[in-house]
Amino acid sequence: MKVIICTKYGSPEVLKIKEIETPVPRDNEILVKNFATSVSKADTRIRSFSVPLAFWIPGRLALGITKPKKNILGGELAGRIESVGKDVKNFKQGDEVFAATGMEFGTYAQYVCIPEDGVVAIKPANISFQQAAVIPIGARTALYYLRKANIKKGQKVLIYGASGSVGSYAVQIAKFLGAEVTAVCSSTNIDLVKNIGADKVIDYTDNDFSLGYNTYDVILEAVNKSSFLQCNKALKEEGVYINVAAAIKTLAMLWVSMTSKKKIIPAPPSEHTDYITKSEPLLFLKKLVEEGKISPLIDQEFGMEQIIEAHRYVDKGHKKGNVVIRMNTAAQ
Repeated sequence: MKVIICTKYGSPEVLKIKEIETPVPRDNEILVKNFATSVSKADTRIRSFSVPLAFWIPGRLALGITKPKKNILGGELAGRIESVGKDVKNFKQGDEVFAATGMEFGTYAQYVCIPEDGVVAIKPANISFQQAAVIPIGARTALYYLRKANIKKGQKVLIYGASGSVGSYAVQIAKFLGAEVTAVCSSTNIDLVKNIGADKVIDYTDNDFSLGYNTYDVILEAVNKSSFLQCNKALKEEGVYINVAAAIKTLAMLWVSMTSKKKIIPAPPSEHTDYITKSEPLLFLKKLVEEGKISPLIDQEFGMEQIIEAHRYVDKGHKKGNVVIRMNTAAQ
């Protein structure tokens, strides 16, 4: 089978296509013929080793000294099960599934083995493999954070970075939960975020969303490009601030946490351990997709041989929703 290898840290040109043997599933694993995966920010950050200077040494120790230890990147996929291990009970050959592999990565490959009890579920019946492939990271992350915020019907929620992967799902899920959603994005994406359900849209290049003091019950920062002090001004006295790209609380966040009733939530661990089961969020999202409550947003699709071009595109930082990589041809 063909895989995409990250040969060292650097520009997109470090990605190379290579032939390796197709894996054989262990007793508790399924072997998936991978039809589609994505290029996420996690992939581009690891490829380029874009980490804060303070995390450079621990980052190299954790991820790899001169190149990623997990040199086949990619964290989500959609495909069809080719075979199953002898102990697998809940899946069978021919099932169409979508899945996330977390910090194991590995979805830049034409075939992927996944544990039966991993983050995997039968894909929504009403969407393509390409659409299903971009749900497990962005939508699951948005769902995790919005559940942490415990949104009530009628609450005012602001999504900063509403046109990206996490942000576009957050808009749709917050609307499903009954919130009044204000989206912050660039002028070029205003119509896009309106079309996915935002009640109000603020162009961050023209307007300061924090001018209305104590306006929002929840602020979700999806791209880590706003000022926390700005967000804090716009947050209600018992509001919730969430930053999906902040690994730890800054000093300002710590101070607000200690001196107010506001709840400050930085990024959770890579594994969302407070789900009932690992597959529970995917099953919930599958239901929302099949009911027409949320829809995956795809910006561009690339073939496997265009992986360098795809990473260059994501590196620019202007993608709308998700970028798909087609790994195999699927008869749909």
